[in-house]
Amino acid sequence: MTAIKLDGLATAKAIKAELAERVIKLKQHDIHPGLGTLLVGDDPGSHQYVGGKHRDCAEVGVNSIRIDLPASASKNDIRAAIKDLNDAKDVTGYIIQLPLPFGIDTNEMLELIDPAKDADGLHPINLGKLVLGVNQELDSPLPCTPAGIVELLKRYEIPTKGAEVAIIGRGITVGRPLGLLMSRKGIDSTVTLVHSNTQDPHHIIKRADIVVAAVGVAHFVQPEWIKEGAAVLDVGITRHLNEDGSSSLLGDVHPDVANVAKYLSPNPGGVGPMTRAMLVKNVVDSASR
Repeated sequence: MTAIKLDGLATAKAIKAELAERVIKLKQHDIHPGLGTLLVGDDPGSHQYVGGKHRDCAEVGVNSIRIDLPASASKNDIRAAIKDLNDAKDVTGYIIQLPLPFGIDTNEMLELIDPAKDADGLHPINLGKLVLGVNQELDSPLPCTPAGIVELLKRYEIPTKGAEVAIIGRGITVGRPLGLLMSRKGIDSTVTLVHSNTQDPHHIIKRADIVVAAVGVAHFVQPEWIKEGAAVLDVGITRHLNEDGSSSLLGDVHPDVANVAKYLSPNPGGVGPMTRAMLVKNVVDSASR
């Protein structure tokens, strides 16, 4: 068996095309979605990632504003930038790019975001709505990576109702919110979060119909752990230093899993593009409310 590729690049492209049509219609009613980003410091990866978000917005006709502060920025400097983004009428959603410099309390800064403009969907109020709104439609932003995973499963018509789902990792950006999302009414999966203190994790993963690996350990998930015919989504990514001094990006899932699983998301090119597409969707949705 060779797994069917869950092509996040192609799926994200289709989503962005749909968003572009929505943006045209919104602008006809004088509604202009806008993304804001706040980046503190000189981390090359963060600069590259933020640049990608602005390119995504340009593709769908969404305006974007970028605020870059030096690594030496004080807490008050960052607070002032957040206030500016909260007050900006041309920003319907924004993100604070992480990590912040050492000595800055990340949670304190994130809590200053206007929840209605929380493009990452990680403000405590929005996560609380995800917890409370099990049986009802949500009008709050959803965390981007979990939302992207669910959308990828939906578009490939992978059944979730009654499915056993093993999520490897319990982080705030993927594991915990994805567990909440997958167990909501209408998705109806039975979810187990697998973490470092889980007893017999291989057994739990082996019986799962859907496996999501978000642990950040290269090739952690081995083919013998996977049930034949399962859907496997590779989220975590690690930069690996090669013998010749070059580096490569490796996912959490061993390549040989493709010989066992029915569906497999590549990494890169699977969940990552979906995360970025869902960010743009949150910005457009916020403008529509």
